[in-house]
Amino acid sequence: MHQFALEVFAIGAVEFRKLMRDPTELISRAIQPVLWLAVFGQVLSHARGIETGRAGYLAFMTPGILAQSVLFSAIFYGIAVIWERDLGIVHKLLVSPASRTALVIGKAVSADFRGVAQAILVYIIALVLRVPIRWEIGAIVGVLCIVALGSAIFSTFSLAMACIVKTRERFMGIGQVLTMPLFFASNAIYPLSLMPEWLRRVAKLNPLTYLVDALRGLMVQGEQSVYGLAVDCAVLAVVFAALVLVTVRIYPRLAQ
Repeated sequence: MHQFALEVFAIGAVEFRKLMRDPTELISRAIQPVLWLAVFGQVLSHARGIETGRAGYLAFMTPGILAQSVLFSAIFYGIAVIWERDLGIVHKLLVSPASRTALVIGKAVSADFRGVAQAILVYIIALVLRVPIRWEIGAIVGVLCIVALGSAIFSTFSLAMACIVKTRERFMGIGQVLTMPLFFASNAIYPLSLMPEWLRRVAKLNPLTYLVDALRGLMVQGEQSVYGLAVDCAVLAVVFAALVLVTVRIYPRLAQ
């Protein structure tokens, strides 16, 4: 177990150093949540057609935009892995003593750094815009843990896609096709009650829905998650475990 933890830490540490040497990705990713919250959210907060309960629309939307940032930053993580394959790094990792499970989970852990950075950014934006969210230490720690789990899920899904498509061009096309349906077929920017029945059923199969639900219960004052925080975490954990099992089996294909 100790050896496994060291292997996971080693993979994650390499990615963290890459991010610290070139933080431009984090800066570019900051533009999207700023636009959504400062422009789109400000406009729709004056609309009366979206029922958000006791929370104002901007507060209701903030966890959804955080989840969107996590999704968008993690879903294209596989491109970097394809670059590593082209540079021969994946081949070296596969012949190393590290287990495939440690390699996959290490990649997921490395994606957590980006997710946590996005969470910090969204909190800063919320502070500037005076969004009424919860600032208790326990709630913030809970949000960071959920964000880390969400980043791990979508980065592992991205890694699995990279193992299947193997080329950057195909990956970009598939990634762009998947991100928007995942985002809009969730409760990120509107409640499930506004959806038609068929879309509501789709949303209940979407892991992003449970990520948003958990974040909303932790971030928004006076709001509770629809499914309950325990159910949200359990669903996300099961999805992550399933993705890890699948990705571990197909990871060697990336080197072929």
